[in-house]
Amino acid sequence: MDNISQTVSKITRSANQSAGGWGAVLAMSLGAFALVASEFMPVSLLTPIAADLHITEGQAGQAISVSGAFAVLTSLFISALAKGINRKTLLLALIAMMIVSGSVVSLAPNYVVFMLGRAMIGVVIGGFWSMSAATAMRLVEDHHVPRALAILNGGNALATVIAAPAGSFLGGLIGWRGAFFCVVPVAVVVFVWQFVSLPSMASARHQQSASVFSLLRRPIVAVGMLAVSLFFMGQFTLFTYVRPFLEDVAHVDVSTLSLILLLMGISGFVGTVLIGNVLKNSVYPALIIIPVLMAFLAAALIVLGKWVAVSAVILTAWGLFATSAPVGWWTWLARTLPQDAEAGGGLMVAVVQLAITLGATCGGILFDGVGYQATFAASAVVLAVAALLAVTTGRLAGRGA
Repeated sequence: MDNISQTVSKITRSANQSAGGWGAVLAMSLGAFALVASEFMPVSLLTPIAADLHITEGQAGQAISVSGAFAVLTSLFISALAKGINRKTLLLALIAMMIVSGSVVSLAPNYVVFMLGRAMIGVVIGGFWSMSAATAMRLVEDHHVPRALAILNGGNALATVIAAPAGSFLGGLIGWRGAFFCVVPVAVVVFVWQFVSLPSMASARHQQSASVFSLLRRPIVAVGMLAVSLFFMGQFTLFTYVRPFLEDVAHVDVSTLSLILLLMGISGFVGTVLIGNVLKNSVYPALIIIPVLMAFLAAALIVLGKWVAVSAVILTAWGLFATSAPVGWWTWLARTLPQDAEAGGGLMVAVVQLAITLGATCGGILFDGVGYQATFAASAVVLAVAALLAVTTGRLAGRGA
């Protein structure tokens, strides 16, 4: 009887811990939603931001560049800098910084303060995503980890559906400052929820930054990471400047713009759901075909983008591929580095954020200096090169490199 009682007690404690763990996972998923919404809110608000702060649309686009730059630095060094800090405390500090960042951006009196707020959200991006997967693994039992990671990334996918069109809609309704501030109360809810649901998590032994960079000594990792970087660079060279393109070339109003961005988000969510079945059999065909198709779509916008209906169709297809492709690359990482997934994940975060920074920066320079045609052509070329590097990565995998 004693053994039975002890067994029942253990099962009960496990169930209680699991319930608490799932609550924490959901809290982190909402945090991912708020974070991604904050990160990409400028995409749909470039025009009013530029007008209010008396800057060019290209300069406004650098709001994504600066957040990406700080995310890169944070993702590479947060483990060393935060060594010994309880992970619950660190996550709460990051969410608190998100609250401050949203407040600073929405109240910014000038461009410098605006960019300071965007730099702060970059720190949160790098820290949160570097720790998110490892944290989820500590919240639930091993056999539930895939489900926990899916829920966590569900907040990311939902934000891609809602953030851009909601930003455009709210920007027209309450101004771009009000749109940015709407993220603040969501972040406050996340902070309270995580404070209640997250258990105390002592700092785990993390690999040093040198071991992260040592992964690049493997040819398949080096080429694969280069392919990842060029894919995201090509994507955000174009995507960052969708709103000014639609307004200046296709001459859409705010409601039509919001509808197109919503269609992009919905198609992206659908693509994220569908690509799982594609990746079950083989990863590399998806990693090769998707950037090729996106390069054709970028070229099509140059030729046919002045027609609103055609632009809407092209950008909806763009959203389908652009949002689902990262799932393929994370799957590649898990299969290529099963023993070093955490180190590889930190490297991937840095690579992706650096690529987003470079894409937004180069796209802004071309958009201001030459025009949208040069921006979209550059996107197409970079995506095509990313596809070629994906082919090379697949060949290296075949040789066991």
